[in-house]
Amino acid sequence: MQITTFGAIFGLFTAIILIIKKFQPVYSLMLGALVGGLIGGCHLSQTVEYMINGAKDISPSILRVLASGVLAGCLIKTGSVNKISEEIIKLLGTDKAILGIAISTMVLAGVGVNLDVAIITVAPIGMYIGNKLSYSKISILLALAGGGKAGNIISPNPNTLAVSENFNITLLNVMASNIVPAICGIFITVILTKLIIDKGSKFEQSNILQEKKEMPTLFRSLIGPLVSIWLLFLGNISSVSIDPLIALPLGGIVCVIATGNIKKLNNYLAYGVSQMQGVCILLIGTGTLAGIIQMSNLQNSTITVLEVLSVPQFLLAPISGMLMSLATASSTAGATIASSTFKEAIISSGFSALNGASIVNAGSSAFEQLPHGSLFHTSAKSVNMGIKERFTLLPYEIMVGFSMTVVSTLINIMFFK
Repeated sequence: MQITTFGAIFGLFTAIILIIKKFQPVYSLMLGALVGGLIGGCHLSQTVEYMINGAKDISPSILRVLASGVLAGCLIKTGSVNKISEEIIKLLGTDKAILGIAISTMVLAGVGVNLDVAIITVAPIGMYIGNKLSYSKISILLALAGGGKAGNIISPNPNTLAVSENFNITLLNVMASNIVPAICGIFITVILTKLIIDKGSKFEQSNILQEKKEMPTLFRSLIGPLVSIWLLFLGNISSVSIDPLIALPLGGIVCVIATGNIKKLNNYLAYGVSQMQGVCILLIGTGTLAGIIQMSNLQNSTITVLEVLSVPQFLLAPISGMLMSLATASSTAGATIASSTFKEAIISSGFSALNGASIVNAGSSAFEQLPHGSLFHTSAKSVNMGIKERFTLLPYEIMVGFSMTVVSTLINIMFFK
């Protein structure tokens, strides 16, 4: 039984409204899925079956996200992420401080650190630089967020894992395919940051918390993520294919051994799980809603609307990624729903699976910072920014995400289609 387009959209909006009203996100998504199925013409048992099937489909991504928590936890707790960001800032110097902040966050997100955590990690350095150079809070936060967005579309993070799984493409290929859009994202971030460097409130010395902690050398900090990337790359040059479920935890263990913290491994694993469990729970809720949307007529209706408006069908890939991130305020949920729902239509438009995965992943970065998601609030807290001022940054963040989506779409049309 197919669910009507109205039912799917009604369920999606129900979830959005509940999330905006600060209802628990995973239950908002599940309730939205239930309402969508019932309103869309299904009886209760059929709706529940679609929800369960959707959650089942997302389970491989959940396993890989849990596995990525090993690497992320080890990198953060050993001090490796702090060392990497510190060395980048030191290398670029004060005159390129904004670029250094953006690249630092990009690298941390790019090696598998959750976007929220990457921003929180580099924020103290950004606050110190902002106070020293009298830069505004919104300029520093834009550098953090823009760099994080760029890193997130070339990372083994949940959004990239989801699109690689749904399009059945190796993770490393999806990561590598958006390197140029990510670099463009950094470029746009720096330009926009320069425009608002004196706008808004400034940092006060009392806000700057400088925590001194012992850190490993740069080589020891990098060895873990480099091992993970090498293991993922093996499938491209040999018959040995290492799944992220194995490659990412091995990188974390190598990181712990290299930094001499093997005795603390269990504590680091516990921290990694704590960082990823929220994402995994959210993915379960996302899966239930994706199951309803997949069984609805939404895909065909979207294609029909594009045809009526004379919009080329190949734009379905970026539009679906952006729309789902707009709906969920999450790159993870947006990429998951878009890639699972519109995969067949995107491929039938002429794109390969890799083309579609790359563009959807880039598109999911456009609206992930909206107020009904977690990134909006955690990023504001990371630099002690008020909610009202945080709203003024949204257009600039959207421009960064949109620019990366445009570049990804153009590259895939011109070179890979």
